[in-house]
Amino acid sequence: MMINKALLALALGFALAACSNEEQAADSAVEAADAATAAQDAASSAVAAGDAAAADAAQAAADAAAVAADAAATSAESAMTSTDLGSADSAADAAAQSADAAEQAQEAAENAVEN
Repeated sequence: MMINKALLALALGFALAACSNEEQAADSAVEAADAATAAQDAASSAVAAGDAAAADAAQAAADAAAVAADAAATSAESAMTSTDLGSADSAADAAAQSADAAEQAQEAAENAVEN
């Protein structure tokens, strides 16, 4: 009976870790999408202001943010469909890194407009 309880506790721990990876990956994908949207908004503002150089720089950054957001979404999907904890963890980490890249691109787009 003690072994059954230990196995049940271990299985529960794995299930919670898997949920955590899925949630982390999904949150990262949302953050990346938000950053890509903000970067595109900054590029659109530069176009509206008539500053061609800032618009070009901001659009390049917005494009980079969109690529990072796509990568985060792909990684999040991988985390959610992964059948083992190690792969899910790696995919969640990749999604977080992609979200960071999208946020950096957002900052670059916003800086291009401000300068």
